[in-house]
Amino acid sequence: MDLNTKYTPQSWPDHPENSTLEGKNKFVGFWLFLGGETVTFASLFATYLALKNKGPSGMEFTTQGLFELPLVFIMTMLLLTSSLTSVYAMYHMKNYNFKAMQAWLMVTVLLGAAFLGFEIYEFKHYVHEGFTYGQSAFSSSFFTLVGTHGAHVLVGLVWITLLMVRNSKRGLNLYNAPKFYLASLYWHFIDVVWVFIFTVVYLMGVMG
Repeated sequence: MDLNTKYTPQSWPDHPENSTLEGKNKFVGFWLFLGGETVTFASLFATYLALKNKGPSGMEFTTQGLFELPLVFIMTMLLLTSSLTSVYAMYHMKNYNFKAMQAWLMVTVLLGAAFLGFEIYEFKHYVHEGFTYGQSAFSSSFFTLVGTHGAHVLVGLVWITLLMVRNSKRGLNLYNAPKFYLASLYWHFIDVVWVFIFTVVYLMGVMG
């Protein structure tokens, strides 16, 4: 594979993310990785549901009195919008428009960073109220589940940012196209996990 090949929108493959053997192998490894990630989050969800509202006798913190849906709704909209912008980025990648792809990826990173900022603010608020990691089994399971997701968001932000910086002068080729595409798929996975967190942890928690 010649990385110096100059493409045009007309000569660029319809599916550049898997038009090479190396790209196809990346997809196999990525789906295996996501399988392990799915098992990890399933275990964290099961643990949270088993320990929700469980703690010392007379514990003052419950899901109904703790969670604030307006803040979480804003976070959800930020992350879902970032998923949409990453779709736009991959659309331009498939049409061999490197600058437009980079621009939409930058928007994705900014939205993801805003989401992470709100999540940190949420955690600080809970800690200030006395709802800390070691306060109860409920708090430990909550911070572990939501914090693990937040760590994955951070990984996704670093991943996409490094791809953008490293390839800023290289442009698109059949070597880095699968990398951009897989980073986008990882971001969608993070968004799907958050939809489950929003529903199971926050929405069902407030509704009791």
